[in-house]
Amino acid sequence: MAVEMAAKDLIMSAKGIRVEYHDRTTKEAFLALESFDLDVVEGEFVTIVGPSGCGKSTFLKVVNGLLRASAGEIKLKAAAKGRDDAMVFQESALFPWYSVLDNVAYGLVCAGMSKKDARERAKPMIRLVGLEGFGDKYPYQLSGGMQQRANLARALTVDPGLLLMDEPFAALDAQTREIMQSELLRIWDQAKKTVLFITHQIDEAVYLSDRVIVMSARPGRILADIRIDLPRPRDLHVKRTPPFVAYEEQIWELIASQMKTSASQFGGG
Repeated sequence: MAVEMAAKDLIMSAKGIRVEYHDRTTKEAFLALESFDLDVVEGEFVTIVGPSGCGKSTFLKVVNGLLRASAGEIKLKAAAKGRDDAMVFQESALFPWYSVLDNVAYGLVCAGMSKKDARERAKPMIRLVGLEGFGDKYPYQLSGGMQQRANLARALTVDPGLLLMDEPFAALDAQTREIMQSELLRIWDQAKKTVLFITHQIDEAVYLSDRVIVMSARPGRILADIRIDLPRPRDLHVKRTPPFVAYEEQIWELIASQMKTSASQFGGG
């Protein structure tokens, strides 16, 4: 369970997180995360990468409270207003029967705010994510990238202290994905939020982040915590620079070594 933390500059602290599943049929234990420690400072953009099945999304669900850890503790700094955290998933998760405006206002209405006031609070977030003029549209009338903008606006509207993003651009085509990466940095800079981001794309992780956390193969532990020393603001041209490529290669080598280890454990390769 998340509890309030005292440190001013720390917005999240995870200590000794362990997640163990039990097969109801075989009664065998399945260890997803083990001894997972991570601190995130207020205002940081932190991305977690690692081999498939290493527990990236599992950890995010523990932070969000969707999953209970078997051991360890998550501490979140209490938000001055709004929620401690909000989640943006890979799928759009918009209600098809609601307009964009009502989708974005939904979290506030659930929290007890009047529909009128919630809509007023939602409008600036719709402008921030670049959807001004689309408030009366419905999800089926939006492209995939626009749907994810609406998802992001909904998360920002509840004013979370920590924004959790679980592969939010995975379903987008390559061109739209790059545009959304650039837009996310613009929104992050303007909204002044702390972001914990999950992705399989190494270039996406390097481009967006202040720090990239590389996880080991299952059970997931932190293999490396890499600070990305690239100047901000960043545009997409930075992806073609030697320092950027060097970060990509460093992270890929770490992940590749874990993939080989995992394959040998299960009799592959």
